[in-house]
Formats: sequence, C-alpha cells, structure tokens
Amino acid sequence: MTETAETLDNTISAGKTVIKGACPHDCPDTCAMLTTVQDGSAISVSGNADYPYTKGTLCGKVDKYLHRVYSPDRILYPLRQVGPKGCGRFQQISWDEALDEIAERFESIIADYGSEAILSCNYLGQQGILNGIASGDAFFNRLGASVSERTLCNSGTRTAYFMTFGATPGTDPEQFIHAKYIILWACNAISTNLHLWPIISEARKQGAKLVVIDPFQTRTAKQADWHISVRPGTDGALALGMMHVIIQQDLIDTDYVEKYTIGYEQLKARAREFPPERVAKITGVSVEDIIRLAQEYATAQPAVIRIGVALERQAGGGQAVRAICCLPALVGAWRHLGGGFLQVTNWAFPIQWNAIQRPDFIKPGTRVINLWQLGAALTGELELNPPIKSLFVYNCNPLVMIAEQEKIVAGLQRDDLFTIVSEQFMTDTADFADIVLPATTQIEQFDLMYSWGQLYLTANLPAIPPIGAAIPNAKLFRKLAARMGFEEEHFKLTDEELIQKAIDWSSPTLQGVDLELIKQQGFVKLHIDPTPHAAGNFATPSGKCEFFSSKALQGNFVMPFLRQGYTEMQSGEPLDPLPNYTPLRESCPSDPERASRYPLNLISAKSHAFINSCYGNLPKHKRMEGAPRVFIHPEDAAHRSIEHGQLVKVFNDRGAFEVIAHVGNEVQPGVVVASLGHWRKLSHSNSSLNAVASSVFADLGRAAAVSDTLVEVILARRNC
Repeated sequence: MTETAETLDNTISAGKTVIKGACPHDCPDTCAMLTTVQDGSAISVSGNADYPYTKGTLCGKVDKYLHRVYSPDRILYPLRQVGPKGCGRFQQISWDEALDEIAERFESIIADYGSEAILSCNYLGQQGILNGIASGDAFFNRLGASVSERTLCNSGTRTAYFMTFGATPGTDPEQFIHAKYIILWACNAISTNLHLWPIISEARKQGAKLVVIDPFQTRTAKQADWHISVRPGTDGALALGMMHVIIQQDLIDTDYVEKYTIGYEQLKARAREFPPERVAKITGVSVEDIIRLAQEYATAQPAVIRIGVALERQAGGGQAVRAICCLPALVGAWRHLGGGFLQVTNWAFPIQWNAIQRPDFIKPGTRVINLWQLGAALTGELELNPPIKSLFVYNCNPLVMIAEQEKIVAGLQRDDLFTIVSEQFMTDTADFADIVLPATTQIEQFDLMYSWGQLYLTANLPAIPPIGAAIPNAKLFRKLAARMGFEEEHFKLTDEELIQKAIDWSSPTLQGVDLELIKQQGFVKLHIDPTPHAAGNFATPSGKCEFFSSKALQGNFVMPFLRQGYTEMQSGEPLDPLPNYTPLRESCPSDPERASRYPLNLISAKSHAFINSCYGNLPKHKRMEGAPRVFIHPEDAAHRSIEHGQLVKVFNDRGAFEVIAHVGNEVQPGVVVASLGHWRKLSHSNSSLNAVASSVFADLGRAAAVSDTLVEVILARRNC
C-alpha cells in the first residue's frame, strides 16, 4: 500500500489510522514503518515513503511483520514449566504469580549464595533505547547481579576502529552516492544492509566501481563488478599488502598523511613486511590482483570502504580491521565527499546510556561474566564462586546464538538453575525456562530508535494495545523492581521521562530538535558534517588518524556495543600499536593434528530471511530461507562422496549438526559456509551451527571468534 504525505499524520481516514514506527531489529537500516490500524487491529505494515534513507521499502523479513504480531504461536501470558526442562510443557499463570515466584526465588538465592549468583543474558533482539539491549541493566545492577559482558558481536571491530579513529560515525552512507570506488569488505549488503544497495546502485550508474572482498560468493558478491575471494582470516594480510603497494608506488596522499595522521613511518616499516608475493601465498589472491586493487583504490577517488562485522570473528579479526581502517587516511580518501570509511554510525547518537543502565548502582568489585562463555559458566567449567543459580534471558536466544551449544543445554537442564525467559515465541532457550514471560512486539510499544548503519533518530509509536498480557521490557523491569522493593526514582520514571533523560538534547547533532518534534515527524536526521575528517579532527588522543595507536600502549581494552558500567581500559600487556596479520587459530601450523582431523574451515554467515534467530520459526520466513544447508566446494564434496542435496553431518570434537549439502563454486576448496539463526529444535539433528563453535575470543575486544572453527563434513547416516 502506498500512502501520500497527507495521509501519514496519524489521523483517522475512512476508519483507518496510520501510525508511525520503526523497525526494532539488529540491522543497520532501522527502517521507518507505517502501521495501518482498523477497528483496533493492525491490517498492514509498510515502509514510510517520506523517510529519506529507506524510501518507503522494508526488507523481505519485516514486510511480513504482522505474521509475527498475530502468529498463533505467540506467547501471550506468563507460563510456568510443568514438565522436565526442555520438553516445552507449560501451564498459564498470572503476572502476580510469576512476579511473586521470581522475587521469592531471587531473595532465596541471594540469601544462600549472594546476588552475584544471578546473571542476565540479553542482546539485540530489540534495538530500542527503552526496550533494547540496556533495558534491564539498571534492575540487575541494583540487584547486585553479576555483570554481563556482551561481546557477541562488533566488540572487536569497535575496539579496532576506536584505536584508529576514535568515536566517530565515519562516512554518512547516504554520501556513498558520490563515491567512485566502493569496497564492501565482508559485507553482504543485499541480505544484511539492503537499503545501502540502492545508493550503491545509483553510484554505479554514475560510474562507480563496486568491489566485494569476501571468502564466500554472497548475493552481493555475485552482483559486484569485481569479487575478490580471499581465504578466511587473511583480510589483514590483504590490507597490509595493499599498503605495501600504495607506499612503494608513491600513491599516498602525502599532504594528508603529514597533517592528519601519526605513525606513518612505523606503518611503512610494517607494510614492508607484506610484499604482494608473500600476501598472495597467505590470501590466495594473485599478485596481479593485489597490485591492481591497491592501485585502483588509491587513484579512483572518492573511494569508500564499508566493512562487515564478520571480519572480527577469527583470531586476528581485530588487527585485520585495524589494517583496513588505515587505508582511507593513507590515500586521502577522507578529503572527499563520499570517500572514507563506514563501520557503525551509532557513535554519532547523543544517547546518555548511563541514564538507562545506571552503572552507579553496581557494587564495587562485582564480577563480570562474558556471555560468549555462557556454556562454561552454567556447567561449572569456569569454577565460579558463587555458581550461577539463576539466569534471566531477554532479547536473546542463547541456545542458538552462543557457542558450545551442548554445554548450554547441559547448563539449562540443571534442576538447581532457576531460568526466566521473556519472549514473544517459545524459542529453543524458552523451552528450558522455569518461568516464561510474554513480551510485546514493536507495534505494541513506545520506543525511540537509534541506528548503527545510518544517521536518523526514529520514533516508534504504539499502534495497537498489547495483545493478551504481553508487556514491553521497560515495563517488565519496573514491575520487577517494585516487587523487589526498589525505591529509587529511576524505577518510577515513565517511558517518556526516561527518554528525556537518556538523550542529550543540547547536542549540536540535535539542534532545534525535541521529543515532540520527533514523534510528530516520525524521524530526524542528526546534524553531521558530510566530510567529517577532510581536515583530520579524529576523536583520538592525538586528534589524528592513528596508524600507531596510543590506546594500544595502555594495555588490552574492550569497546563492546554496550556493557553495564564497563571500564574501557583493562589490565594486561600493551597491544601491538600497529596493524598486523594473525593466522587463524585452529588452522595454525602449531596444531597440525587438529587440522588433519578437521580440515575444513567453517564460516558462519548471516541468513537472508532471518535476523539472527528472529523469524527462524515463522513458516513464510522459513520458506524464504529454505532448508538449513552448508556450501561446499565440488572438490571437497567429491573427496567425501557427497552429492548436491544430500544430508550431511558437520562436526568436530565440540559437537555436530546436520544440514543439506549445497555443492558449488560459491566457496573455495577447504572452506564451508553455513548460516546462523536456524532453530535447534527445528533442525535435522536437534542441533545447529554453534554446536561446533568454540567459546574462544579473537585478538581484540574479546570478540566471539565463531568463524575460527575447523570441522569435517561427512554423509549423514540417514542417506544410507
């Protein structure tokens, strides 16, 4: 349905009301939505044509959002487990019963073990300021629970980016239209950043060249002018090889380097170690292509690089991002409109997260538990004192999205673990809960949405009342705080009062803007310089792009997306202040025996029809995504007598999962690719990709090294 601007005023016309909103999901696009309501029910969800970035379109996932809202499988009332954990047998209870039981169990656990025996597990199942990743932090900080360190995604990339540029949003994606050379590095934009694609397409019509660097021939790679298939985990070497050529052939922007960077001479010495001949052996990219890529990138200005989070998911992922970050300053790409670098834009949003998270509530010395190691934490492998006795899950499906799946299953099956899950659907994780709480969908709640991929602050107004007894996260934690007897003013604030505190309305990026204006218009764009680093002005200690990072000399540190009251600097040895290349850990020559048992490198890819594990249970999305599969090269398939379409087992010593083999040239020999997000209980083998993933960290930011994983693939027995 197409609406004109005159009908988008939230006014009633012909018995219908159109309400402005915004997509809630963990996606860089953060689309503006319009929900049409008739007689108290939502009858359509569409894109807002007035929204400059997404221009009236929604992705194929969210244009079917009402299938989520009105699904017969939605959880609409509090539930209590009545069978063995994991069997999914529940009985309906009232909110008073649920809250009373949670409060009584929390009080008992605190009396016997202390408050640190309670852990929250949450992430970006919802991206709003009120109901998103930070919505429960104040409650758990006041409770005295263990602090959840959330580095499941983007922490290594952010850390590397911060070391090089500081807290800057980088290049406005809308300015890509002016670029002449666009590199999408480990970014499958068509599946995961869809609304950047029309901007790139328009730039290409005007003569821009699109290069995709990715080990996997993604949907985006197939549409590129040039796909460079690099071996997994070798991106840092490729970037250093490009630097070698750029410096050796004197393609640098000398004026920019001298005025606006530090550490050039040290970087030059590091790049000297990566001649194209060496880099070709590491990456599998030919010498000729390395030289050509460097020459084209340096001379076809404005040039812009957009990187994906996948880069961080290996042993040397952080340093790879560091190396790629150095390229724009080296060639002066920042000087030009449409040139530079894009990773995440949320650095620009003037959000005062402390007002939401309240780190001042954290008791000194409270322990920190990283959620990527949740399996080890729940099974006792981490030897925690006190042990985890209660887990509270919201905005997250850890049984699908966190490593060492079988350890998490074992932990959730513990009779002495009191698990609460707030959810919209009975996920794999919710099956193991003692108490399940009903959560609202986006069109049933108020929120203000920031973005990590563009520069608009967008209002989400409730279009319909909550269905059943579902409630938003913000209300959930106010209810829990009241049940626990918390008297602080924070827990009595309304949604709008909390938003007023959470936004720095005096920021120059919001000049002339207040909450009422955003609600009325539906969105505002932040006031950001379209060429933010044309004359330097980086947010680093030096004010320059730091090839040689001053932050690295202070010790290892973490820049997660958000962590409750995290301290930026961590104890430890100084980091390498220069970008470098680190080989994959599992395929490292130091462990040849493991590599011989598990000779294939598994890459975890984002799915096309799901967002993480969201929509993994809905019939239309499952049909759009297709059956879970693993991409394998014809040589590797033939060696294992595997044919296209057969059921195969992907395994290592941590676990296994079964999927359909897709035999083709989308991957290189020695590499297999499978998608994250498929639900465990809907799979062939009651397991999914993270059954084989390790809980080890990458080099920077304690990032989840999920793609640093070796496996073997064989025919499943059911083919016999």
